[in-house]
Amino acid sequence: MFDSLHKKALFLRSKIGDSIYLWINNILIRDMYLTTEKKQEFFKTFGTSEVDTGTAEGQIALFSYRINHLTEHLKLNKKDFSTQQALIKLVGKRRRLLDYLKIKDIERYREIIKALKLRK
Repeated sequence: MFDSLHKKALFLRSKIGDSIYLWINNILIRDMYLTTEKKQEFFKTFGTSEVDTGTAEGQIALFSYRINHLTEHLKLNKKDFSTQQALIKLVGKRRRLLDYLKIKDIERYREIIKALKLRK
């Protein structure tokens, strides 16, 4: 009897909000919203290849995705000040990368702005 209860507890999943939580031995593990495959997709789409993670375009796209995710989280959790601080830091990092790209190659800057729809 203990084994069947243990197996049921091992694979118990519950959906809370927009995240899926997994309970393993009474320990809560949250599924990540940003997987390795999703990161590789960003770098493949906006960078030179999926293993070249250093391109400014790929990092800007990744930061934009994370900024959008944190913005949606803050709409639901208005008093989450640590997330708010992390969002402000991410926006600053993206801004600095965009400034760098603007100085180095204005055409690449315009392409990434257009592709990510960052300007109104």
